[in-house]
Amino acid sequence: MNRTEKEQIIQELSERLKNVQAAFLADYRGINVEQATQLRRELTQAGVEYRVVKNNLLKLAAKDTPAEGLQDFCTGPTAIALAGDDPVAPAKILHKFAKDIEAFELKAGVLSGKMLSVAEIGALAALPSREELLAKVLNTMNAPVSNFVGTMAAIPRSLVQVLNAIGQNKAA
Repeated sequence: MNRTEKEQIIQELSERLKNVQAAFLADYRGINVEQATQLRRELTQAGVEYRVVKNNLLKLAAKDTPAEGLQDFCTGPTAIALAGDDPVAPAKILHKFAKDIEAFELKAGVLSGKMLSVAEIGALAALPSREELLAKVLNTMNAPVSNFVGTMAAIPRSLVQVLNAIGQNKAA
């Protein structure tokens, strides 16, 4: 890799680090190709960019970005996962992968400029996904309207039942 390619990678990675919601670093040493492919596939389906980067290039790219704290964790083989809108999805995938495969190890993360330890990434992974949270909010917002409609429908239903009972009483 020549100097121009390195500069291009640094600039591209720096732009991505400035614009992402979250970034996670992992030590991928010891996982086989099949496992790496499976992880890439899951992350790509979640809209996460996952790539292996040289530590020196990552350190230079992280300089003057919200992810500057990641520089301290750039030792050994390093892979980075860059999350777009939903930081919970990659945290869930990476945490589960690290739990299932002993060789894969999370190093650190950054969420909106705040550094995350491995334990904090685990806590983030325990949160419901964005879609689940939106569904809960919509359900909460919809509950009063549903209850009102049910109450309003109960009045005519009760009237019909009373009239029906009176009609059966007179018929007997």
